[in-house]
Amino acid sequence: MIDLDQILPKLKWDRDGLIPAVVQDAQTAAVLMVAWMNAESLRQTVQTGETVFWSRSRGELWHKGATSGNTQTVIEIRVDCDSDTLLIRVNPAGPACHTGEVSCFYRTLEALND
Repeated sequence: MIDLDQILPKLKWDRDGLIPAVVQDAQTAAVLMVAWMNAESLRQTVQTGETVFWSRSRGELWHKGATSGNTQTVIEIRVDCDSDTLLIRVNPAGPACHTGEVSCFYRTLEALND
């Protein structure tokens, strides 16, 4: 069992109390999205087994897939060597991107020239 009370102080949160979370498909290893987490969203993610993020634009917690049904079941949460980024390996129940694409990273840099 994860003891978040011991873990949370060891993570390097930014000045707004956030940490970036890279979400990866546990089966394909594809990077699905990047989002932000605060201590409460990480706590809810661990407790529910589904990803919960902090929406910087709305200023509120965001349970991925709560309205679309495209939830992400957490398989494993990893932390990088500097303790300032999380890698969340998931089994997705649908596309990660709000556009309907499987991954938010469906465009190349060159596509922005169009």
